[in-house]
Amino acid sequence: MKVLVILAHPDPGSFNHAIASTAIETLKESGHDVIFHDLYTENFDPILPSEEIPKDISLPSEIENHCGEISNAGGIIIVHPNWWGQPPAILKGWIDRVIRPGVAYEFIEEDKGEGVPIGLLKAKTAIIFNTSNTATEREKKVFGDPLETIWKNCIFDLCGVEKFYRRTFNIIVTSSGNQRKKWLEEVRQIIEEYYKK
Repeated sequence: MKVLVILAHPDPGSFNHAIASTAIETLKESGHDVIFHDLYTENFDPILPSEEIPKDISLPSEIENHCGEISNAGGIIIVHPNWWGQPPAILKGWIDRVIRPGVAYEFIEEDKGEGVPIGLLKAKTAIIFNTSNTATEREKKVFGDPLETIWKNCIFDLCGVEKFYRRTFNIIVTSSGNQRKKWLEEVRQIIEEYYKK
């Protein structure tokens, strides 16, 4: 299976990078083909220009490549920190430019975008790994867990991905080395469960 792994964290020494490395290693050990993008290292341009908004236009080669990869992926893994209840801006820009009509979703004939879209992604499972410095209970009670809504309801349900799993590791800033090792083992177990050989 081809699995697309997207990482969005600017610090190469971050726990997000450790999660992504563990995910890639586990996928490869299980015999999957991995397509990996570190958006910061690649200096991905998150700005959606107006000329890219129409559905049937010629996209820049980099964006065309990303669109082809997500269209053909059998699985998707995205790793990012929780910043203000949102993905980092670079990842939001990736969503804006890549999760686009004709690639990830489509409206029925004669619908101008006011209806419910039809999901086009082939991936059966999407996994989101987040890091946070907010306790889970507070994230849900005070903020309403916006990342769950964004990824599950607004993106992957809409784009036709049947299975969704999200795991938030917190609180990062006070976590010990031993705790992080346990979390990375959990990452490995989650991937082995959702992306079986």
